[in-house]
Amino acid sequence: MGYLRRDISGISQDWHEIQIRSFAKRLGYNLAKTIVFGPRTDARIARLVSAVETADAEAVFVPSLWHFDSHLPSELMQLTDVITLTPLRTYSRKPPREFDT
Repeated sequence: MGYLRRDISGISQDWHEIQIRSFAKRLGYNLAKTIVFGPRTDARIARLVSAVETADAEAVFVPSLWHFDSHLPSELMQLTDVITLTPLRTYSRKPPREFDT
């Protein structure tokens, strides 16, 4: 699944969506969809988490951490990997607390 914020991408939104699709395909993912929220979208992370759960997404591709207000949402990291394009990095999902050692 792709994710971006229209207010962060600005005029680069189309390019970011192309990059997300291209990179997901290159890594062997079947991109279900890209979710785009605007600056007035309420509960963005809760809505993204709900979409990830519904789609049973293995990863969320995002142009950069700025689309998450510069930090990884812990509730998202419990469900899926997050892959940023700039810089290119994979953040692996965190196991549930009962499995922490």
